[in-house]
Amino acid sequence: MRRLTCAVAALGMLSAQPVLAARQCSSQADQSAFEVQSLRSELMVLATSCHTDEQYNAFIHRYQPALQGNERAIDAYFQHRYGRAAQTEHDRFVTDLANAISRQGSDLGGDFCPRNGMIFNEALSLENPSELADFAAGKDLIPASLDICAPMSSSAATTRKAAAKKK
Repeated sequence: MRRLTCAVAALGMLSAQPVLAARQCSSQADQSAFEVQSLRSELMVLATSCHTDEQYNAFIHRYQPALQGNERAIDAYFQHRYGRAAQTEHDRFVTDLANAISRQGSDLGGDFCPRNGMIFNEALSLENPSELADFAAGKDLIPASLDICAPMSSSAATTRKAAAKKK
């Protein structure tokens, strides 16, 4: 019986590994950029849902240079992957991210604000902006329903190749 339990657990771990690998970006810089973007979206949803606008504004003000740099990294990622369709794909991702986080909040119901509200205090208590990426990575905020750094669809690859040829 013990062997059967171990075998089932091992199979479960093996089948879970591809899912985890699919959510990882090929570069740590891309992974970090998406994690910081997810933190920012989480805080934005908290601000609108829980009426914590002052804390959100304090977060944005404190980390503005780091957040602007992160936005440039996200822009570069989408530009590299999608060429002329970059802005559309970027906008779609940001919308999908906010919607997924909002759905998670709806699933928690009245527990959402008390359960997640402390993240503002944690983020604002970081020693300096250079800690923001590590903080975001430790929070695991990228919704499982979103594919980040997913392989490019054939239509996106075709669009990108066509755009590159026109240059």
